[in-house]
Amino acid sequence: MNRIEKKVHPQYFQKIHEGKKNFELRLGDWHCQEGDYLVLREWCPKKQDYTGRVLEKEIKYVAKFKLDELFWHRDDIEEHGIQIISLKD
Repeated sequence: MNRIEKKVHPQYFQKIHEGKKNFELRLGDWHCQEGDYLVLREWCPKKQDYTGRVLEKEIKYVAKFKLDELFWHRDDIEEHGIQIISLKD
C-alpha cells in the first residue's frame, strides 16, 4: 500500500468532498494500484498555493490506456472528446 499525494483544483476538490465525484482523470505518468491511497491536496491556481484542505481516498480501481488502444478511432476522439462516467453503487 502506497500513499500518493496529488494537487486538485478547488471545484473538483469540493465535488469529491461532497461525495458527488468519485473518480479522478489523471495523466498516467505515475504508478498506482488498487489498495493504494490517493491524498488529494486542494490547490488554488490563482494563488499558486495549497488551501490547507486535504482528502485521503482509497483507490478502488485503476484503468490505464493510451489513445491508440481505445475502441474508437483517434479522429472521433479528437472531434467528440472522451467522457468519464461515474456510477452509483
